[in-house]
Amino acid sequence: MTVLRSVGTLGLAGALGGVLAAALAAPVVSGGGLAAMSVANTFVDLPPAPREEPLAQVTRLLDKDGRQFAQFYEANRTAVRLGAVAPMMRKAIVAIEDARFYEHGGLDVKGTLRALLTNTQAGGIRQGGSSLTQQLVKNILVESARSDAERDRARAPNLARKITELRYALALERKYRKDEILERYLNIAYFGAGAHGVEAAARRFFSTSASRLNLNQAATLAGAVRMPYSTDPSLGPEHRSRLKMRRDLVLDRMAGLKQISQQEAARAKAAPLDILLRPEPGGCEQSEYPFYCLYVKQELLSNPVFGNTARERQARMARGGLVIRTSLDPIAQRAADEAIQKHVSPEDTEVAAEAMVEPATGRIKAMAASKRFGRNPGNRKNGSKTTFNLPADVAHGGGQGFQAGSTFKVFTLATALQQGWRFGDGFQTPGAMSPSQGYRDCAGNSVNDPNARVLNASGEGAGGPHSIETGTWKSVNIFYMMLERKVGLCNVVRTARALGVVRADGRPLREVPTFTLGINEMDPVTVAASFATFAARGLYCRPLAIMEITGRDGRRTHVPPACDQVIERPIADAVNHVLKGVFDKGTMQGQSIDRPAAGKTGTNNGYTSAWFAGYTPDLAAAVSVGDIRGSYRFPLQGVQIGDQYYGSVQGASLPGPIWVESMGPALRRTEPRGFPGPDMSRFGGGHTPGLEKALAEEERRGRGDHPFVRRHRRLFDWLLEQFPDAGSVEVRRSGWEQEQPRGEETLEQPEREQPRPFSRPDRPVGQPERLIGQLERPFGRPGSGQQPDRPFDWPTPGSSGHSLNRQPPDRPGSP
Repeated sequence: MTVLRSVGTLGLAGALGGVLAAALAAPVVSGGGLAAMSVANTFVDLPPAPREEPLAQVTRLLDKDGRQFAQFYEANRTAVRLGAVAPMMRKAIVAIEDARFYEHGGLDVKGTLRALLTNTQAGGIRQGGSSLTQQLVKNILVESARSDAERDRARAPNLARKITELRYALALERKYRKDEILERYLNIAYFGAGAHGVEAAARRFFSTSASRLNLNQAATLAGAVRMPYSTDPSLGPEHRSRLKMRRDLVLDRMAGLKQISQQEAARAKAAPLDILLRPEPGGCEQSEYPFYCLYVKQELLSNPVFGNTARERQARMARGGLVIRTSLDPIAQRAADEAIQKHVSPEDTEVAAEAMVEPATGRIKAMAASKRFGRNPGNRKNGSKTTFNLPADVAHGGGQGFQAGSTFKVFTLATALQQGWRFGDGFQTPGAMSPSQGYRDCAGNSVNDPNARVLNASGEGAGGPHSIETGTWKSVNIFYMMLERKVGLCNVVRTARALGVVRADGRPLREVPTFTLGINEMDPVTVAASFATFAARGLYCRPLAIMEITGRDGRRTHVPPACDQVIERPIADAVNHVLKGVFDKGTMQGQSIDRPAAGKTGTNNGYTSAWFAGYTPDLAAAVSVGDIRGSYRFPLQGVQIGDQYYGSVQGASLPGPIWVESMGPALRRTEPRGFPGPDMSRFGGGHTPGLEKALAEEERRGRGDHPFVRRHRRLFDWLLEQFPDAGSVEVRRSGWEQEQPRGEETLEQPEREQPRPFSRPDRPVGQPERLIGQLERPFGRPGSGQQPDRPFDWPTPGSSGHSLNRQPPDRPGSP
C-alpha cells in the first residue's frame, strides 16, 4: 500500500467518521450526553497525535564476558524494529486484528458498520470495530498515563473513550507511515504471561526471538493479543485450550485472505501449540549472583549519575531498557561461592562474606556470602536466607558490618613507613598498657582512656622487643597501640581515609586509641578495595561494579575507573614486603596459594568477628565471619560452623582458609607475578635493641617445648649453653616436639575477667577499667573461660586449620 493511497483514505475516513460515530452513538446518545452533530464536528478539527512516553523495557545486567545474570523490569519488554519481526508474524497480526490495515486511513469503515449493527441491537457497545491504529492509541494512552485515574479513563468501556480513540487514530495516520504504526503496535501490545511486545512474547512462549517465529508460533501469538489473560499459557490447560482455539481462528483467517493455503492452515491446526515457556525472572532474588546484582541495583538507585532524584533513578532502572555490563568475573565468583559453601552452611547463624576487587581499577570481580539471598518462610529473621547484602555496606543493601580487627594495623604500618621508619625499627613493649595519654583525634581532642587496659597473648602479661615486621607478623596489639601513638592517631586515620576506609553504616570513623585494633565496623568490599591499593602500589580506586551502559538508543557510555595515587609507590612496596611475611613467618604460616601474596588476619576482642584481607598484584579479597544475630551477643566461641567445630574462630582458622581456597581458583588463568622489591636504601637498616636475642630465645624454646623438656628445663638450658649444636640436633632427633606455626600474639581476658567488646557503644571512654585487644592466633584455641575438656582447633603443621578434635596438651601459654 503506498503512502499516497493511505493519505487518500484519510479523507474518506474523515468524511465518514462523523456519520459513523454519530450512528454508533445513537442508541446511547442520551446516556452519553452527545449530539450527533457535535460528534460529527469532532472529526473536522483533529488533535495532535497522543503523547508517547518511552515504553518500559527490561534492564539487563551482564558479566564481564557479556553473559546475562540478572534483569529488572516494570514490564517485560524488549523493543525491536519491524525488520526484526518475522514476515509471517506481521501477516498473522494484521489478518486477525485489522485485515484492511493497509487500505484504510485509521478508521475501518466496514468493521465500524459491523459493530454499529451489533451495538444498535444490544442498546450499547457490545462489539468493537477498532482498527489496529485505534488499538495502538488505546495502548499509548494506558502506557502514558501518569495517574490511576488517567489509566482508568484510557480503558473505560464508553462512547467518549471510543470517539477519543478515533480522533487520535486519524492523527496518528497523518504522523506515521503504516509500517511505523505496525512496528509500534507490535512493541506495545500485551500478549499474556507477563510478555509485553512481540520480542518478549516470542522468548516467553517459545524460547525464541521474534525474527524466528514460524507459522504456528506467529498464529499463536496473534491469537493471544485479543484475550491475553484468558489465553495465558502459564495458567494451565484450560487457558492453553482457549489459546489453541484462537490460534486456529487466526490460521483460518490467514487462509481466507490467501496469505497461506488451506493445506498449510490444516497442517498447522493439526500441530500442538508447542509452548516452551521460558522463565523471565525479574529482580535480584532470582539472579544467579544475587549479592552482586543487589550491589549494582543499589548503585543505580543511589548514584546521582543515573538520575537527579530517587524517583527518576527508579524509573530509569525499571523502564529504561538499559544493558549494563559489569565487572563480575564468573570464574572468581564461582571460586568465592564454592570456598564459602565448603566451610559455612546457609543454615548457620554465623555468616561468611567475601569480596574480590581488581587492583589499579577498583572493579569488583566477585561478591559472595554463605546465605542465600531472599526472605525466609514466614519472614523469619534467622534461616538459610537473608535480605542483607552481606559483602557490601549499608548504601548498597548491606548491614552494619563487623569490626575489622587487626586488618587495620596495616594503616598504622603504612603511616610509620611514610614517616621514615625502617625495616627492623622497633621498641620494647610491656605486657600490658593503658592508653592514658598521647592520643588525639583529627579535631585535636584528647581521646585517651585511662580506664582501658590492653594485653597481649592469653593475658599472660608477657612483653618484649618487637620491630615493625615481628609486630605485624605476630599482630602484637601493644606494639601497634604504641606505634600508633608514636606516629599520631590522626595520621593513621588520615591514611585509612585516603585508602577509601569508611564505616559500613556510613557514619564517621571512630577516632579512638583502639583505631589500629580495628574498632570500626567494615564490609568486605571496602576492606578489599583498601588492600588493593597496596597491590596497585599506592593507587586507590573506588569500588566499581558497572563498566558500560548501553541505552535503548544503542548509545554506549563507558564508566572509567576513579583512581588516585594516595600513597607513594616505595611506601606501598615496603608495606607489601612486610605483609608477605604474614604467610611464611606469621599468622598465616602453612597456608599458601602457591604464588606471591600479602595480607593480614584480624580477630576481634571476645571473638566477636574474624577477618582475612590479602592480595596479589592482580587481585585483592577480604573475607569476614561473624554471627548475623549480633556479634557482641553471639561471639565465635564453642561454635559449630558447617561440619566443623571451633573452640574459637580466628582470622587464620576460617576466613584465612576461605581466602586461600577462593583466590587460588580465581587466579588460575592469571600468570603468577611478584611484587616489586622495596627500596632498601630508604627502608633498610633499622634496629630494635634486644630483638635478635629475644628471637633466638623464642626459637630455642620452640624447639624444646615438650613436657619432659619443661620438667628438666634447667638441665636442658645448661646443655644447650655448653653444646648448642648438639642440643638442637638432639631435640630434633628425639621427635618430642611437634612444631606448631607461630601464632599472632592474642589478647585474651584473664579468667577472672569477663570479655567485654571494646567497641560497644554503651560503654563510653572514661568508664571503669576494662581490657582491650584482639584474639589473634593462626589456629583456634579456647578463649577465656573455655572448658578444658572441649575439643578445639589444633592442626598439624601445614594444615589449613581444621579442627582435629584433639585435647589441648598439658602446658600453659600459647603455642
